[in-house]
Amino acid sequence: MASAYTADRYPATRHRSDAVRKELFPEPTYTRAESDATYAELLERARTDLESGSNVVLDATFRRKTRREQAMSVAREADVDIRFVHVTCSLEVVRERLEKRTETISDAEFDQHLQLRESFDPIEHDHVEIDNSGTIEETQAQLDEQVLSTARPEQRTR
Repeated sequence: MASAYTADRYPATRHRSDAVRKELFPEPTYTRAESDATYAELLERARTDLESGSNVVLDATFRRKTRREQAMSVAREADVDIRFVHVTCSLEVVRERLEKRTETISDAEFDQHLQLRESFDPIEHDHVEIDNSGTIEETQAQLDEQVLSTARPEQRTR
């Protein structure tokens, strides 16, 4: 929700790692090789869009420091600013939302969420943190205040 809202309001082209993975691997097994290929393609799409002058929002966990460094490299090569937005959510709300969702491209279940959460490398550079535990309107208000209101026209990726 946060990436779709941000891309719509900015405006920007939104690329989702879940969608890219399913395009590359219709029946994904979530191996390291699949993740490497997924992020390589995600960042290549971002690079192409940035070079054509489009704004970009990347929707992916970027849980590894190396993945974030790769994104920063793409932004640097395209001569654009980058903003990382770390969307958090309480475990109770995550569990409830995952149990209720029906139509989504993501295969992640609560156990996978816990694994990703526990293995998330600390973000060692400036970033915005959005708490997605409340209502959609509350999350959107945080995005408006902390991301969209401070974005300069030359900031074309996060």
